[in-house]
Amino acid sequence: MALLPVCAVACATAALLLLTADRFGYFSDELYFLAAGRSPAWGYADQPPLLPLLAHGLDALAPGSLVVLRAPAAAATALGVLIAALTARELGGRRAAQLATAGAYAVSPVMLQMGHLLITATLDIFLTTAGVWLLVRWVRTRRDRLLLLLGLTAVVSLQVKFLSVGLWAALLVSLLLVGPRELLRRPLLWATAAGVLVTAVPGLLWQARAGWPQLAMTGVIAREVAAEEGGRAVFLPTVLAAAGLAGALLLGCGLGWLLFARRARPYRFLGLTFAGLCVCYLVVHGRPYYVAGLFAVLWAAGATALQRLGATRPRIWSTAVVYLLSAALAVQVLPVYPVQRLTRSSADRLAMESVGWPDLAASVARVYRGLPADRRRRALLVTDRYDQAGALDRFGPGLGLPRPYSGHRGYRYLRRPADDTATVVFVGADARFLRQFFTGVRRRGTVTNEEKVHNLNWGTPVWVCEGLRHSWRTTWPRMSHLS
Repeated sequence: MALLPVCAVACATAALLLLTADRFGYFSDELYFLAAGRSPAWGYADQPPLLPLLAHGLDALAPGSLVVLRAPAAAATALGVLIAALTARELGGRRAAQLATAGAYAVSPVMLQMGHLLITATLDIFLTTAGVWLLVRWVRTRRDRLLLLLGLTAVVSLQVKFLSVGLWAALLVSLLLVGPRELLRRPLLWATAAGVLVTAVPGLLWQARAGWPQLAMTGVIAREVAAEEGGRAVFLPTVLAAAGLAGALLLGCGLGWLLFARRARPYRFLGLTFAGLCVCYLVVHGRPYYVAGLFAVLWAAGATALQRLGATRPRIWSTAVVYLLSAALAVQVLPVYPVQRLTRSSADRLAMESVGWPDLAASVARVYRGLPADRRRRALLVTDRYDQAGALDRFGPGLGLPRPYSGHRGYRYLRRPADDTATVVFVGADARFLRQFFTGVRRRGTVTNEEKVHNLNWGTPVWVCEGLRHSWRTTWPRMSHLS
């Protein structure tokens, strides 16, 4: 095992992520998780409970610290580097193959980008990487106690992301098609699977009571991908870009080795799973990073296949150049540059949506303070989007603002306004939409930010609305939306 060099790569990755953790600000989903975690539940409309509860716990431990909030993401990414190298070892990769696999993980843009944020994809990718390593190890050793660890990984995955069911279903189909079917005859596998299903029951009951909003979210995401993110035409190119330069090369080699090499016959189900998931997500407009959890095993397979070529001096130098270039490109997904470099046309949506949240709260506070004192006492805040509500939840109390409401996605289920509300300060939407619900609608502010970054919130109107036409019990479902 190339323990020392692999650990060095993992530690360097963690250090880079921690050093950049407090750059820019909270990402939109992080703000939502912090707010949702304050209202513990067995489930949320678009999210299992683990990540909101984790975010809330970390914030309680170190209020307002982005470094502490994002430390688990950095740790998961660093551990992913180690597990990727261990996967290469299980496949027969020697020291060079293990180091190449660890390096591919460390310089992959998607791994660094997700490792910078505490979001669903971060933990989902890590847990998938760990679960696949356990499967590979079981195939080599046939030690059934590994299935217990695999079950634990699946339990945690289901509490992080509902979509992880798709991975396990794809693995099951692949095992049925190409084996090793012996795994499916292990009683411990099915006992573990039953335990996993039991732990999912509370979340499923919550979804059933709420009308299965997660299923509706699947359609919303598909429409977003098709309309705003390039759809099917960019799916495969984005998968390769997410893997990085070195990662894309190893990805192709690894997939070919798993699908066609005689030595890879016991692990063919993993290549088939990756190919099958790519086809499925391509058809249903899934996001390209949904398959990133399988990158590590393909990198490990590719590095193991290439080690047969031998380590000549030209190959060593060319490999070093590829990895250095990959690192130089990948690090650009982290906030290592001035925030002013973000422009209206920036492709880095994660960075764009990590800027300007305190300014949004300040813009709303100016409108709120401009209300007469008697109206301000009974006024409430409502936002068009969940991330705007999350920002007001986070930064509003310091500005004297009440807790916000939003009918967007999971925020709709956290709380509903009381019917005695006289005045509403509404963030976002337009006058035509708001006049469906209020008799008086006036624009009183506009959201900007100090950095002049033209992100999603730039130019957002702030309205003062009065004269609710119907009760909130009637209005709230009509005002709520997932898109």
